[in-house]
Amino acid sequence: MNISTDLSGILGTPENERLEYKAVLPPARTLAQMIAAFANSNGGMIILGVNEANGEIKITGLSEDFHANGVTHKAIDLLSPKPNIKYDYLSHEGKRLYVIEVEKSLTVVAIENKIYIRNGTKIVLNNPEIKQNKTNQLPLIAQLISDLLAFRATGTGAKSKFLDHYSGVLNIIDDLGNILYPDSASAPTTNQEGKILMRILLSSCADNFEIYLTDLLYEIYLANPATLKSAQQVTIKEVLDCADMQEFVLFWAKKKLSKLQRGSVKGFIADNSQIKDLNVIDDAQQDNIEKVLQIRHLYAHRNGIVDEKFLQFYPGEYSLNEEHRLSIENMLGHFSYFVNIVDKIDKAAILKYQLATL
Repeated sequence: MNISTDLSGILGTPENERLEYKAVLPPARTLAQMIAAFANSNGGMIILGVNEANGEIKITGLSEDFHANGVTHKAIDLLSPKPNIKYDYLSHEGKRLYVIEVEKSLTVVAIENKIYIRNGTKIVLNNPEIKQNKTNQLPLIAQLISDLLAFRATGTGAKSKFLDHYSGVLNIIDDLGNILYPDSASAPTTNQEGKILMRILLSSCADNFEIYLTDLLYEIYLANPATLKSAQQVTIKEVLDCADMQEFVLFWAKKKLSKLQRGSVKGFIADNSQIKDLNVIDDAQQDNIEKVLQIRHLYAHRNGIVDEKFLQFYPGEYSLNEEHRLSIENMLGHFSYFVNIVDKIDKAAILKYQLATL
């Protein structure tokens, strides 16, 4: 589709309810949320290749390493129903920009059953899943709900997806206190179903921390293609198995995660300068993350039964073949730790790589 709009009268305008600037190409899910928010409000325009910071608008141009049309098509496919939009590349003062015009929709547009709207220059989730003000709610849960809502104020698409999952886990914990903490929040449950559910929830939270890092690497690669270049070898099959460059970049980001999935946080960070150079995860924090991932290993692969490898990370604290059990208080402590680490990483990555935010 061709866009005939003259940008000269628009690019000096600050972001508002109907105008959004992004310096880089965001992933499809993030772009879909932006499009849905405009469609569910008064329509508007997204211009990629322009950065607004501290009241100053800079036309930076969009990298030619990736094709915005492919990402836009994937974003549209995530929406139901599909809104009316136009999109095309435009040149302005020698810079390559990408413009998406979104019409106001007569019906509500959703992405993964979530409804987003524009509130000024912000994108707001209009049907949040998180529950609030429940009678007799654990103070720890109430605090985490407050933290999650605050952390949603700004962040990458990777962070938004991460917080969505953690909100769902909190709802489960809040609803099933009778089996997860029947006696006390500080006492591990003796209920067999509760123990199984606790293992599932802890494993899920650890898994989604890893998924966040994969998604963040993908966003960094899209925003800064030069960070993807290295001397590492790939096979022809690995390239041909991907439908396009964007899909290969996501595949490569997932492949980078292999060391973390084996429990080597330090190895993962050492191999990924994009995360290492943020300088937000020190040695002590890396050790703490690794210890939680070892609990995940027990819960996911050994039904919580302590093995020799686990004892290396928790010397003198447990016995071989002992059943490892967490109280909901400890579980929420790990939960909170991951949330705060993600918040720090996300803020640093946005600043360093000028990532698109919601």
